[in-house]
Amino acid sequence: MPRFQALLAGDEGRIEAQLAFNRDEENRPVVSVEVSAQVQVTCQRCLQPMPLALNGAARLGIVWTDEQARHLPRDLDPLVVGEEGCNLWDIVEEELILLMPPYSYHETQDCKQILSEYSADVEPPMEPAPEKPNPFAVLAQLKQDEEPRS
Repeated sequence: MPRFQALLAGDEGRIEAQLAFNRDEENRPVVSVEVSAQVQVTCQRCLQPMPLALNGAARLGIVWTDEQARHLPRDLDPLVVGEEGCNLWDIVEEELILLMPPYSYHETQDCKQILSEYSADVEPPMEPAPEKPNPFAVLAQLKQDEEPRS
């Protein structure tokens, strides 16, 4: 599963998948897919590996054309197989990719601990930056000059 592996921090982990083939009430071929995975992804905050559990299920209506896919009920996602058939590993990989969160983060306190280790080596600046004059001070002075005196 090269596309799914590219989203991970490493190739260690465990993936389990169950596929059940049957027909629905209208005699359409259907595959029920259940996947679960324990993988390592990269935390987007601290860039360290972190564990991630993925669990999901889907019902796919097996069709041979896009036209047939348009007529599937809403509770079925289309699986267009065409004449060449389909690879079951591709189905599992696709479901795992769909289960991936858009961003992965450690718990806040875990990331703070990791980030504090990085910042401990950084020396504070030697002297504070000089204060810059306020560019609006001139306007405030003009406004005071324009106010009518009583």
